[in-house]
Amino acid sequence: MIGNGVRRSCFQVLGVRVDAVQIQDVCRILEHWIQRRHRCRYVAVTGMHGMMEARHDPSFRAILNSADLVVPDGMPLVWLGRLRGMDLPRRVYGPELMLSVCQQTSASGSRHFLLGGAPGVSERLASALQNKFPGLRIAGTCSPPFRPLTKEEDEELVASINRASPDVVWVGLGTPKQERWMYQHRDHLNAAVILGVGAAFDIHSGTKKQAPSWMREGGLEWLFRLFQEPRRLWWRYLVYGPKFVLLAALELFGLRRF
Repeated sequence: MIGNGVRRSCFQVLGVRVDAVQIQDVCRILEHWIQRRHRCRYVAVTGMHGMMEARHDPSFRAILNSADLVVPDGMPLVWLGRLRGMDLPRRVYGPELMLSVCQQTSASGSRHFLLGGAPGVSERLASALQNKFPGLRIAGTCSPPFRPLTKEEDEELVASINRASPDVVWVGLGTPKQERWMYQHRDHLNAAVILGVGAAFDIHSGTKKQAPSWMREGGLEWLFRLFQEPRRLWWRYLVYGPKFVLLAALELFGLRRF
């Protein structure tokens, strides 16, 4: 049982636990966590890229497996879950999850903090979300520099988040940076939950275009994103992609364990 009546069903992909949940399940779980405020939890919204990063970096694999939820943001994970007998009609798409949670909490008074994106992105995201969901409470925003923060800068960032007293902290730093940040800071934040949603910041702020729904649901979003940013993403999709298919097939048929 994860919370609020939702039972945990999960499956393994390359040594990483993936929770077989849908967006409505995640929303119910978050509502339970916000109401209880037992401790700060973190949610990894990940797909093939996260699985391959974990495959090459055992410390990152441990970070994913330590998450309170690892949700399948990517059709390859959904397909693998189905092959293992899981009831997964759809992926838990990060940008869609963000909208669903904001809609659910806009009437409850829950406070949100937005951390990530290039300069100005988190502010534009805050405006876009409040325009879409009147009553949504944005406690604060921050677009940190891409370089590593100094100890003093990191401490001030944590202090500023805690001064804002958010219930939900959204992190859009990209994988694996955002998952590392959530893991390292979960015990220092006075929040109910932290979620890493990566591209949701750029999409909902209007910085980048979103793939059509038929591409997102058909497992072709990678192609849309590759055409958008070929220099940044070619390695992820053209090198990591085929490797992931091979390794996942070996694991599925019991020819290799991770």
